[in-house]
Amino acid sequence: MAGHVFGRSSAAMPTAVSGEGCYIRDAEGRSYLDGSGGAAVSCLGHSDPDVRAAIHDQLDRIAFAHTGFFTSEAAEGLADLLIANAPEGVEKVYLLSGGSEAVEAAIKLARQYFLETGEPERHRVIARRQSYHGNTLGALAAGGNAWRREKYAPLLVETSHIAPCYEYRLREDGESAEDYGLRAANELEDEIARLGPETVMAFIAEPVVGATAGAVPAVRGYFKRIREICDRHGILLILDEVMCGMGRTGTLFACEQDGISPDIVTVAKGLGAGYMPIGAMLCSGRIFGAIEGGSGSFQHGHTYHGHPLAAAAGHAVLSAILGRELLPQVRQRGEALTDRLQATFGQHPHVGDIRGRGLFRGIELVADRGTKAPFDPELKLHAKVKKAALAEGLICYPAGGTIDGKHGDHILLAPPFIISEDQIGELTDKLSRAIDAALAA
Repeated sequence: MAGHVFGRSSAAMPTAVSGEGCYIRDAEGRSYLDGSGGAAVSCLGHSDPDVRAAIHDQLDRIAFAHTGFFTSEAAEGLADLLIANAPEGVEKVYLLSGGSEAVEAAIKLARQYFLETGEPERHRVIARRQSYHGNTLGALAAGGNAWRREKYAPLLVETSHIAPCYEYRLREDGESAEDYGLRAANELEDEIARLGPETVMAFIAEPVVGATAGAVPAVRGYFKRIREICDRHGILLILDEVMCGMGRTGTLFACEQDGISPDIVTVAKGLGAGYMPIGAMLCSGRIFGAIEGGSGSFQHGHTYHGHPLAAAAGHAVLSAILGRELLPQVRQRGEALTDRLQATFGQHPHVGDIRGRGLFRGIELVADRGTKAPFDPELKLHAKVKKAALAEGLICYPAGGTIDGKHGDHILLAPPFIISEDQIGELTDKLSRAIDAALAA
């Protein structure tokens, strides 16, 4: 008999009963290599002893104290560790329960900042098409994925969307990567002019686009130009690192590789590694100072934000990433994964692009390599790949609508940072068989 859980869909799902390292085992005894960390979450794999011990220890102390009355040692410790390793100028941490909450907080903080500084006319947000910033209404409005927005469009606040920095699809023949990056970034300047600079409060973007486009990194120079444009017009730069941050691309914050600091940055997924629901919104000292010296409080909050048990887990995860030298390992294993993907799929007739940074890699599937034509969306190729991969004992993260929310298919890979060279081979071999099976179906 069907249970009472309201799932993501009506499809029957295997029941996960245990996990160890890079594998999850279901109730039928089948083992799955977690090639995507769920949704780029399980960066330390499953059953990490240090994280489990930290959670147990905190549970024995205190599990919950409402932030309207108390702070906690766990929350203070995690915030200190994050700021010690944050981009320059980022000084404060607002702990939440996940990525959507972090983005909601970022957007609301941006608005309150301009109220506190005497610019109440600034209320507009500019984002990019084919972005994803969360599923709560504010975050969904900021996101630029047409399929995710469609049903809820009447409920979403107006947000402007410019083109993504999507080299495989949008860089023109004969155009250098640098010139393309400047052209793409300058769309922001044009949109600001169209809206009126005095009305724009923030630009939000993922340094490496995750779920909606499949690990698409910006070209060199793009974000430096974006930073210049924001500074020129007094606009806040919000970087969404919910999926690509916390070491996933090989540096703790993905924006380190772009040589910039944001005004606000959001993190989640890898911060808790799946052991507890946790996210965070980090902001500059300048923004916090405006609140502190103005009304004195951020008009926002959730019952479980700053949760001590979640903070203890996050501190243990971050300590493991830094203390076990996992960031160099992410870079090294990321190169190994790319080499293996190139060897396996580099000449595949239906693989158009292999991209990404660190252990955050995407494969774009195409009907024709020469023209880059996508498969017919009615085929639902991404869904077939997911099903075939599970049959092979592999968890990966395929999605459709890569190009415009409707057309295109990609596969996102984000395995645990602890994945071995042999497991990289296992992942690639299983994925190859799954793609071939999906194409033949």
